[in-house]
Amino acid sequence: MSDKPVFSTTASMDAAAGIVSTNKVLSNTYWLLGLTLAFSALTAGIAVVVNMPPMIGLLCWAVGFVMLFVVNRLADSAKGLPAIFVFTGLMGASIGPMLSYYLSMSNGPTMVLQALGGTALVFFSLSAYALNSKKDFSFLGGFLFAGLIMGLVAILANIFLAIPALSLTLSVVFVMLMAGFILFDTSRIVNGGETNYIRATVQLYLNILILFQHLLHLIAVFTGGDD
Repeated sequence: MSDKPVFSTTASMDAAAGIVSTNKVLSNTYWLLGLTLAFSALTAGIAVVVNMPPMIGLLCWAVGFVMLFVVNRLADSAKGLPAIFVFTGLMGASIGPMLSYYLSMSNGPTMVLQALGGTALVFFSLSAYALNSKKDFSFLGGFLFAGLIMGLVAILANIFLAIPALSLTLSVVFVMLMAGFILFDTSRIVNGGETNYIRATVQLYLNILILFQHLLHLIAVFTGGDD
């Protein structure tokens, strides 16, 4: 008769089940993230082609912001999937006017491609590090959320102040914040802190979208495209 404790075998089975569950969440998250990013690119491209007015872009953003809460509410049901595509489609369309602005510059297409490449490089590098190291970056949560709130307040203030140096500084800050959030959110999935792939996709999607926008601004400033 084996002397191996029953609870040891049970613990091993639970650990194995946890690993399988985490891998499934990761797989589903990256598949859905890829699809939603492609859909966003499509709606953004349509917005550029039809020359969407900035006010319509702002309206898409506002409706998309409302859909963010809807997606989180429906994330545990089958309705969460169509909801996340509505959300990401609206967010993609909302950046159409911004893309049109940069694409109208002489080096606009190059700047957009550089921003896309930089965003992909940052995301894949940090995600790979979080996945392979399996480090717990949950300790960053409080700092990142506090920084996000302060950054959003500063952006609202700069709408009225219109200080170019502050705008540049905020873009640098948001690039750093989104890099931190990529580590934080990926770590949560790896370590079981986030078990819903729809919510995980939303979090990573927003990290990527905001990172792209601020990288594009920085590239435009430093290449002379956005004086």
